[in-house]
Amino acid sequence: LRDAGDLRIQIEDSLNAPATQMVATMSPRPGWRRMLLPVVASVIVAAIITGIAVWILKPTPTRPVTRFALTLPTTVIQNYPEIALSPDGTHLVYVANQQLYLRPMDSLEASPISGTESAERPFFSPDGQWVGFFAAGQLKKVALSGGAPTSICEIPILTGGASWGPDGAIIFAPVSNTGLFQVSAAGGTPQVLTTLDREKDEISHRWPHILPGGKAVLFNAAGGPNWDQWPIVVQSLETGERRVVVDAGTHARYVPTGHLVYARQGTLLAVPFDLERLEVTGAAVPVLEGVQQAIEGRGQFLLSQLGSLVYIPGPVGEEQRRLVWVDRSGAEEPLPAPPRSYATAVLSPDGRRIATWTRADTFDVWVYDIPGQTLTRLTFEGNNQFPIWTPDGKRITFRSTRKGLRNLWWKLADGSGVEERLTTGEHSQRPESWSPDGQVLAYVDFDPVTSRDIWMLPMEGEREARPFLQTPFNERRSKFSPDGRWLAYESNESGRSEVSVQPYPGPGGKRQISTQGGIFPVWAGNGRELFYRNGDRMMAVEITTDPTFSAGTPRLLFEGRYGGSGGSRPEYDVSPDGQRFLMLKATEQQEVALTQIHVVLNWFEELKLRVPTGN
Repeated sequence: LRDAGDLRIQIEDSLNAPATQMVATMSPRPGWRRMLLPVVASVIVAAIITGIAVWILKPTPTRPVTRFALTLPTTVIQNYPEIALSPDGTHLVYVANQQLYLRPMDSLEASPISGTESAERPFFSPDGQWVGFFAAGQLKKVALSGGAPTSICEIPILTGGASWGPDGAIIFAPVSNTGLFQVSAAGGTPQVLTTLDREKDEISHRWPHILPGGKAVLFNAAGGPNWDQWPIVVQSLETGERRVVVDAGTHARYVPTGHLVYARQGTLLAVPFDLERLEVTGAAVPVLEGVQQAIEGRGQFLLSQLGSLVYIPGPVGEEQRRLVWVDRSGAEEPLPAPPRSYATAVLSPDGRRIATWTRADTFDVWVYDIPGQTLTRLTFEGNNQFPIWTPDGKRITFRSTRKGLRNLWWKLADGSGVEERLTTGEHSQRPESWSPDGQVLAYVDFDPVTSRDIWMLPMEGEREARPFLQTPFNERRSKFSPDGRWLAYESNESGRSEVSVQPYPGPGGKRQISTQGGIFPVWAGNGRELFYRNGDRMMAVEITTDPTFSAGTPRLLFEGRYGGSGGSRPEYDVSPDGQRFLMLKATEQQEVALTQIHVVLNWFEELKLRVPTGN
């Protein structure tokens, strides 16, 4: 029927015939039809309303929860696969071979996104039309419809994630020891958004997530060695007011069901959350176990606005690795050291001991004695990483957070004595190489303005550190040559990481050694070769320094997935004779896990049943 008028006409027509018959046999009652009409109409209207109410209130059939896995080729996955899911759940972006790949969820194939070489930390725009990422010292964006990436702003390195808000603002976490920054997606100068609370020993803010409406942001206030104990806080973008919403957990995300979902110890937890009052309204409930947490707590899970969950299964933190020797032809020989979450492998000057660091409840430095086959813990306080040996093999230098800041310390390699602090400062630092005479320590300084810079710390006099290379680009992984006259390092000045050599202490210009990209330079003990990594390839270059410096053409020694190709930690070292390479290799179980991306469609249906919000 078009309207109530049509309904009235049909009611009157239906009453006419029986009324005529009744008039012929009964006493006439002129107003009976007028009296009956409203009653019948009311009954019919009531029936219609009742039907509508039943249709509205009857239980809506829940959509089935469906689980499946996407298997990626082992040749393209790197350590800690970095993934991003479009808000509608139809597209997946991941990092492989140091480039972004796009995979529609209804397709079996993924295709590389042109112009995204050296990409890290991808994230989607709210409308799903753009992907933001970090590469070559810049925050960039690229349209899924095609075209070259465009630069948003200069940024040292995106270490703690980013979130793209509905108003076009991007909030990101740059280098360690800083708060969050904000910049327009259209481009501009980043502005400081949050500051660290030193009284609470905060060392950085990371894993930001802009809440719906764009009026507040969730993030982790990082401090202390155990990321599972970091609080999750919310800060109003209008007033700047900040408060803790979850005492311990990482990588919190809000979903339309009215929950916060976050990671802790490899488990996803969900808790009801009031978006208006910005506060938790119930108890946290475990909802999924076996979710990988990468370095410094990044939960390897994604949630679409329409209910899909995508995650990478695996252990908490670093994957289990083995120490292996690899000769120049690529033949492997495992060391008898037990598999651990080794993050580096650095040989002592005599080649008989290995300094490494692992993650259990904390980051700690260990020493493995090769002849004795013993693994001994060296550090016991704070968060300790990136060990290197002094030239005489008596001490190990490392980075530690035991005073709240990531400064440099050293300790006797036999474990005796106490640690000594070598540097101070607000920036995060990492030791990289000692001069052969042990008088100068080269280290990298993470500056929020000038990016990663190479500094020198003299051990004589007042020990006043000074910058050696300080540019807007990333200079890092510096290594003194065996004669101390040259410094090899990695820089992204060209738009990708390349290995260069520069005279020390100078003057003199740099000589680029790699030709198609290079990272992790390491000198041979005799100084006549320089090794570096190019993806999974081990490269070697002949070096001549007398009477002048010259470098040969890079040549391939072997290929293989070792350590964290393209990652942030040194992954190999070279024996004193230059014939073997000490490498880190993931266990077979870990290799398989790195190729799996699990997908759960309509996961919100399950979440609502397991964690009611009371709404």
